[in-house]
Amino acid sequence: MSRPLLFLDVDGPLNPYAVRPERRPEGYTTIRVPVGFRRPLRVWLNPDHGPALLRLGYDLCWATSWMAEANVWIAPVVGLPSDLPYVDFGTGLFAERPDGVHWKTEAIVAYAAGRPFAWVDDEQSAADTRYVRARHPGAALLHHVNPRLGLRRSDFSALREFADARA
Repeated sequence: MSRPLLFLDVDGPLNPYAVRPERRPEGYTTIRVPVGFRRPLRVWLNPDHGPALLRLGYDLCWATSWMAEANVWIAPVVGLPSDLPYVDFGTGLFAERPDGVHWKTEAIVAYAAGRPFAWVDDEQSAADTRYVRARHPGAALLHHVNPRLGLRRSDFSALREFADARA
């Protein structure tokens, strides 16, 4: 039996972007990511998160608008492998849906292809839960992370419980 997938969003769970800009959370480091001709993007990351995620018993996969760039900018700072797979959102990136389902949800369900999965994000809604329940035959945990806090001990506990129940 294969391990469940863990779909990781960056902004919110790993980068608590909604914290007041002058208050970097304890244990986090700051990186500046160049984005075109604008000022570099400030990103706060916790180097303890990668090892903690790797110990949870999942196959990790990026589910973020960063897509492949998460392996370049995020993985090395948080201590994750720099070759993690990612969901390619293609033309669906940021596309609004009339049913209120998040633009990531359909692609995540397709990528999972029936495998059990957990998805950590700060933007899921009840519409996403309904969509997953109706179209995904495997177990799924849509785990909301507060973008002012990022991943916390309680989030890791919930993810561990889900993975352990699939073992």
